[in-house]
Amino acid sequence: MEDRSKSTKELAMQQFGAHAGHYVTSALHAQGPDLKWLVEQAALSGTERLLDVATGGGHVVNALAPLVREAVACDLTPEMLEAARGLLAANGRTNVTFAEGDAEALPFGEAAFDLVTCRIAAHHFPDPNAFVRECRRVLRPDGRLLLVDNVCPEEPDADALYNEVEQTRDPSHFRAWTKAEWIARLEGAGLKVHSLEAFPKTFRFQDWCERMGVEPAVREHLERKLLDAPEPLRRRLGVQEEAGRLVSFAGESVLIAASPRA
Repeated sequence: MEDRSKSTKELAMQQFGAHAGHYVTSALHAQGPDLKWLVEQAALSGTERLLDVATGGGHVVNALAPLVREAVACDLTPEMLEAARGLLAANGRTNVTFAEGDAEALPFGEAAFDLVTCRIAAHHFPDPNAFVRECRRVLRPDGRLLLVDNVCPEEPDADALYNEVEQTRDPSHFRAWTKAEWIARLEGAGLKVHSLEAFPKTFRFQDWCERMGVEPAVREHLERKLLDAPEPLRRRLGVQEEAGRLVSFAGESVLIAASPRA
């Protein structure tokens, strides 16, 4: 775990550093029902201090900064922080500070935040248990964690194929977990899950590859891997093709609201 943990984090910094701008402009990240859900679930009064872990292009902070007293955008990759800084400056977000930091060892004191968010990032974390413990540590006793991430199917064969294609496309993808695994992890860290909502996602194959700068040979391999999968797996992963070419496949995200147990 330790060796893979180090290599995954190094790969994440390389991958996201090289493609930071794509994540600012990505429609999948800049929009989506999960952003609306985050705003609704946050139920902010304007006095809160927010931490967004693995902020990426800064879209969560962009949506929530007008609703809080202070927002902190934290990311492991300096280039992503610069990309987020550009987006937030362009939108006039003046109550935001930026911190370079590891989601598994957050550079903040205990009980420092009213709200912690993390969106479409946790599948890159080699030790998600440490990430969840850190969220619990930096949350105030009456604080909340709002987590959004891709999940894998519960069926082992679909789980294996989904994670394989994700890791092939982006070696910094550590693992997408099942919904049951996330619930157990959060509860094990002393958090109470208040709600879990799932929503479908469609990955447009070419856009999905472009975002990570996937080489043509790897794209071809991924396309064949999904198109040649057994029919039950194709159906489970929502594989869509036209004229023998892969158009898209389907995934799922969860939106989880949790808070520290008393």
